[in-house]
Amino acid sequence: MKLEELNKYYNKFKFGEDIFHHLMQKQIKEILLISSIFDAYVLEQDSRLSEQVYGEYKQLNLMMAPRITTISFTDDIDSALNEKKYDAVIIMMRVGVETPGMLSKKIRKFDTNLPILLLLNKISYIGLIEQKPEILLPFNEVFIWNGDSKLFVAMIKLMEDLLNVENDTIVGDIRIILFIESSIDYYSTFLPLMYSVKMQLTQELIDTEVDIINKKLKMRASPKIMMAHNYEEAISIYNRYKDNILSVISNANLKVNGKFDVHGGLKLMQRIRKENPVMPMMLQSADEDNVNEAKKIKAEFLYKYSDSLFHDLKEFIKSNLGFSEFVFRDSKGNELARARTLYHLEKTLEKIPEESIIYHINKNQFSAWLMAHSEIGIAKILKDITADEFNSTEEIRQYLLTTIRNVRLQQNRGKVIKFNPTIFTEEDKIIQLANGSLGGKGRGLAFLNALLVSLDLDKEIENANIKLPKTAIIGTNEFDKFIENNRIISSELIHENDQSINEYFLRGKLSSELIAKLEILLHNVKVPLAIRSSGLLEDSQSQPFAGIYQTFMLPNNNPDDSIRLEQLCNAVKLVLASPFLGDARKYIESINFKIEEEKMAVIIQEVVGSKDKENLFYPHLAGAAQSYNFYPPKDMSHEDGIVALAAGLGKAVVDGERAFRYCPKYPRVNLLEPVGIVENNQRDFYGIDLSNESEQNVSSEDNFVVKKKIRTSHKEGVFKEITSVWDYERFQFLDGSYIRGPRMLTYRNLIYYNHFPLSDILLRVLEIGQIASGVPVEIEFAINLEDTNNQKMATFYLLQIRPLSVNKENINIKLDKVERNELMLSTTRAMGNGKIDNIKDIVFIDPEKFDNTQTLDIVAEIEKINNYLDKNDREYILLGPGRWGTSDRFLGVPVRWAQINKAKIIVEASQENFTVEASQGSHFFHNLVAMNVGYFTVSHSSDSDFIDWEWLKKLPVNSAGKYAVHVELQDPVVIQIDGRKGIAIISKGSN
Repeated sequence: MKLEELNKYYNKFKFGEDIFHHLMQKQIKEILLISSIFDAYVLEQDSRLSEQVYGEYKQLNLMMAPRITTISFTDDIDSALNEKKYDAVIIMMRVGVETPGMLSKKIRKFDTNLPILLLLNKISYIGLIEQKPEILLPFNEVFIWNGDSKLFVAMIKLMEDLLNVENDTIVGDIRIILFIESSIDYYSTFLPLMYSVKMQLTQELIDTEVDIINKKLKMRASPKIMMAHNYEEAISIYNRYKDNILSVISNANLKVNGKFDVHGGLKLMQRIRKENPVMPMMLQSADEDNVNEAKKIKAEFLYKYSDSLFHDLKEFIKSNLGFSEFVFRDSKGNELARARTLYHLEKTLEKIPEESIIYHINKNQFSAWLMAHSEIGIAKILKDITADEFNSTEEIRQYLLTTIRNVRLQQNRGKVIKFNPTIFTEEDKIIQLANGSLGGKGRGLAFLNALLVSLDLDKEIENANIKLPKTAIIGTNEFDKFIENNRIISSELIHENDQSINEYFLRGKLSSELIAKLEILLHNVKVPLAIRSSGLLEDSQSQPFAGIYQTFMLPNNNPDDSIRLEQLCNAVKLVLASPFLGDARKYIESINFKIEEEKMAVIIQEVVGSKDKENLFYPHLAGAAQSYNFYPPKDMSHEDGIVALAAGLGKAVVDGERAFRYCPKYPRVNLLEPVGIVENNQRDFYGIDLSNESEQNVSSEDNFVVKKKIRTSHKEGVFKEITSVWDYERFQFLDGSYIRGPRMLTYRNLIYYNHFPLSDILLRVLEIGQIASGVPVEIEFAINLEDTNNQKMATFYLLQIRPLSVNKENINIKLDKVERNELMLSTTRAMGNGKIDNIKDIVFIDPEKFDNTQTLDIVAEIEKINNYLDKNDREYILLGPGRWGTSDRFLGVPVRWAQINKAKIIVEASQENFTVEASQGSHFFHNLVAMNVGYFTVSHSSDSDFIDWEWLKKLPVNSAGKYAVHVELQDPVVIQIDGRKGIAIISKGSN
């Protein structure tokens, strides 16, 4: 996939396929106003026209107001037209020697399609035009200036409607209000009222729109107004756009065949009524007796000189054209129910009597209401249906429900939408529970979800669902409120220990608005929840924060809703407290930020998985995948990527415990020999304990997460699909459900035999993520395999995405050109890139004293030395057997990042009786990459890899414990890392 292709899919998501982006393509942004010098002065200085027009646009929440350039008849009009392209021209009647018609003909030479309007400034000019109607021939429209800037807005919008009506009715099926009036002075007053009412009502409707982008775009879908001045013009417009005419508003006294006919408007409406018995119509007249004539043709009546003209017009448009709530009525017109939103319409349709459905179908009111609400997709489908097309009213009901539900779900797929209690049960979208930033992790999830939905990977990759778990995000505004309302002063708080900080936050109060939303969420969600951090600084391209902040897993199964709510609120509070805790503060300071710069959003996700017989909840497998492999084996490249898999929750992977690793590009190539796979096989898995319906309060990340031994019953049961039988006599794996023997986690059914297209999914998602981010990425995921009993297809859930930091400095190491006795260390498995020549301190664990049962004691010794070096601002090289940063203390030293934050180079050395894989995919590993820390693995079995332990042991000791030794050199060592080859050397410094 290329960047251009991805842009196409992103634009598909951004603008949708619901045509909003293709509406109102022609807009009037530049207007040339030609008038006398006096009129120009009055308009700009006295009336302050530009300022008033801007104010009207802003008040109506319209797009950018047009710019008005005013010139007088004494100016060089040709020069003005040459200097700038104008979208419309307005000529005032008093323009001196040249008549408006002469000016209009001159302007037409520049642009034959340019809208030109005539603006009268004296009432007497109307009489002149009535005597000489040919004056109007060069103009699109004529108005009389009444000193109200709303007239300018109406003139502009009328021209825009005229310019776009052809395209928008074809592309978007946009509806039209046909307005017929001959009196220039009346329509110059009434048309601004119509546009004000229309735009205000449209704005009221889209204020309920949950998606921010849609708010802007849906303004384009409001009905257009087309104006005619006589019977013939009105019939011409009606015949051309009859399928899109929403309503007709006409004066009773109307010109017919060039002469005024007091019943001309009635004749027009009678003709239209024969074709359309249900179209809303309004008859206007200065004669109140015409109210009876209006009733005869089932039209509303509006008295032209009514004191409540604006209110009466608004009520007609609101009630008859779909701008209000949908009022369900019975066959006699009695009100039965109301629906405010599309969701409410759907729910009311489920139970409304059949006679009401027939009543509204026959009047085409479902389509009209939906179009007014800018639900173009559904309105177009429902526009032409009739009751005769169906076998029963119940069939009509189901058709309406299916159509509305499908379009509504499609509209919000992949989007971040504002809180709405009706949508927690829907997938493919992210709910925002509080305003503000989504944070780094939230931004990544939202963007990738949008792309996944737009790309339709489900259709591209067969036999798998690909989605995000149902997700809600609390924006950073809640963090700001919490800090302010609970009077938290960060400069004082950071001097407290972690327990005190957590307790302080737990005593604080979340906003009442958020608590109410969380209550609704819990009412709809009955599965375990993951409460994750999403800081502003977190998982950005410059400083990923993998594993630095807290994540809480909640069983969410207590029968008492108040306990579930308390647990959720406490987990949210503890995530909000995360930046202030000791380890996080050290990390933030180490990347040159201040604690005050961090703000926290909170992600609430459904945990992927199902409940087993032991009341544990977990997925079949989970893992992490990287598009860049820092340690590619021979014949593979960095760009081929790497995957780490574990049964159960992904905690085993991200904490650096035993996991299965493979390359998604070459899934059938083992990275270890079969014996190595057996020796490194996962022994334990993680799940959420559901057994006690716990009332336990939330105080730590592991309150409800338990670690269980993987027993034979698991391998023969829930994990059987991801196991193979180990043939210890032939040293090979055997695959098949009915083969007997000891089973090992090998994932071969997924990787070798593609029972689930895991590698295809990972390669595609990593590719999309890397192209979209512009840098290599890492994803975390979980998988529920196929459930044949419940007929559920296997599903791949994307949990997180973050960028990887890859340094590209040009370093070229040739080992055959280096003297071995000059080196302290050499390795062919190095991560990082560049040259470092300022380190004098080395901290190492004496391999002869190392004991993997005493690694907690080693952590304490290392932390003490690190604190000393941190206090003196000195970086160092850290060496030791096994895996650094693992949560399994028997695989290596389980340090946290804050306990070794001054280490610039970290070395994992294998021993003959103690060999552990490098910890790619763990949070600890990820932060080493982000911090540009060199990470070396030195294999005891390699001819080129070595550490000169004897030289190290002879160096002057600064301090030493039972296991850890700190030595300090007089001159710095020189460290060189060749990132392209994965080679690193450290030269010996003088002691």
